[in-house]
Amino acid sequence: MYSETLKQSIKAVEAAREKNIAYEPARMTAKEKEDLLAAYHPDYKQDQFETLKIGPNKGEKVPCELAEMLEAHSRITSDAVDLSTPDYDVDVLIIGGGGAGASAAIEADEAGAKTMIVTKLRIGDANTMMAEGGIQAADKPNDSPAIHFLDAFGGGHFAAKRELLHKLVNDAPEAILWLNELGVEFDKAPDGTMITTHGGGTSRKRMHAAKDYSGAEIMRTLRDEVLNRKIPVVDFTAAIELILDDKGNAAGAVLMNMETKELLVARAKTVIIATGGAGRMHYQGFPTSNHYGATADGLVLGYRAGAKLLYADTLQYHPTGAAYPEQIFGALVTEKVRSLGAKLINADGEVFMHPLETRDVSAASIIRECTTRGKGVETGMGLGVWLDTPMIEKIGGEGTIERRIPAMMRMFGKYGIDIRKEPIIVYPTLHYQNGGLDIDDTCMSTGEENLFVAGEAVGGIHGRNRLMGNSLLDIIVFGRSAGKNAAAKSREVSLGALTLSHIDAFDKERTAAGIETDAVSPKLLPRYTHGNAKLK
Repeated sequence: MYSETLKQSIKAVEAAREKNIAYEPARMTAKEKEDLLAAYHPDYKQDQFETLKIGPNKGEKVPCELAEMLEAHSRITSDAVDLSTPDYDVDVLIIGGGGAGASAAIEADEAGAKTMIVTKLRIGDANTMMAEGGIQAADKPNDSPAIHFLDAFGGGHFAAKRELLHKLVNDAPEAILWLNELGVEFDKAPDGTMITTHGGGTSRKRMHAAKDYSGAEIMRTLRDEVLNRKIPVVDFTAAIELILDDKGNAAGAVLMNMETKELLVARAKTVIIATGGAGRMHYQGFPTSNHYGATADGLVLGYRAGAKLLYADTLQYHPTGAAYPEQIFGALVTEKVRSLGAKLINADGEVFMHPLETRDVSAASIIRECTTRGKGVETGMGLGVWLDTPMIEKIGGEGTIERRIPAMMRMFGKYGIDIRKEPIIVYPTLHYQNGGLDIDDTCMSTGEENLFVAGEAVGGIHGRNRLMGNSLLDIIVFGRSAGKNAAAKSREVSLGALTLSHIDAFDKERTAAGIETDAVSPKLLPRYTHGNAKLK
């Protein structure tokens, strides 16, 4: 599959392999990391951000593409539907059918609440399904939630909301047990002990995995539990506007059938936003590892209704997205590949960074190698660096790749690349939405009563950078918490008259700010007619 030019470059990688396996570059100092990020990480490109002129976060910066959606017109007017005769009437309405939404539904149902999931694609069409490397939990004798907290807090640049991160790490061991009891097939030793590995930025081996399709295995299990419980799931139906009651509290959503465009009304005592990430917004033109529906819908819905955002100016660019071949451009190459021993190598065959730096530092290092240092590998579509996967079997023995990362082997094998024998080319890909809606430790929005949020749509859990394995963890921990707390809250809610008057109020604010736009939001699905996913 590789061109003759790339095969020549591979020779430099092969010639230095034995030396590079033994070479352990030093980790960067805090000052070196700060300087590197400021110079090369996309979050620091000031011209790619815009200051919001209206809404709860007026005066704060967000990516230009997100600002357009946050300040856009609603897809409907305030009188577009008859709110007096709802099509659905539930205790807990969950918007989103990924891991967080499914976890919330299971717990809300367990608590006895009348629960419904609405999702614009199908249940399981989510970033959860695409997560590969594993899920963190400090459940081994040499580890503790306190150590987990320190790793994650430092990795997130000490910016995480402490109460949220405290909940994440302390609830983690029980979350693993819950998933195991539901039927997730974690990797285990012959005696039943769970196998754990390191991830970037971790000081202990606490990554639990199901080979390299951990998210798919977790989502399969959660989906089956939702269906077995007969929790209603309305597929191919998007929430396009939140409904409030006359007290200003969340009270449901206006839904749109994605095929017929029919509008429906769902009344609910509590609402959970679990809409996931924003990779398909292609911020700064980056490719993405995200599923097709990841367009920041929950942030838009919540913001227009008065919910606050936190850290919406920070995204995670996974350092190892596939940069070649074109058919899998931007697809995730799990960090587990590096935790098993593969190192990042430049065009001259040199190891240029410690293999397990945090993701933001790793991504910035790769960008520097390809730009300022001029040591990137030219693919014909852009630049990348080598990830020397044959190192894995040199270190772990023959069969390690097929046993531990079979999905990676199959993904590249489809295009004639045997990662057991040939290195692969990678470049950062837009991966995770660090920022999102601001919540308290019950998962309720800090700006909107009876509105709960879980999963990637939350801001503040991880700070300004996330460690590998903590996203699968947060969808479980906060998905379950949101479901329990929304169900409990629904028992004390007395709904007032339903209204969409916040649409009119937002329109007036936009007009007063002098914003002229034809954009409507939420985006719902991306468009690829303008080549908006080119490698930077």
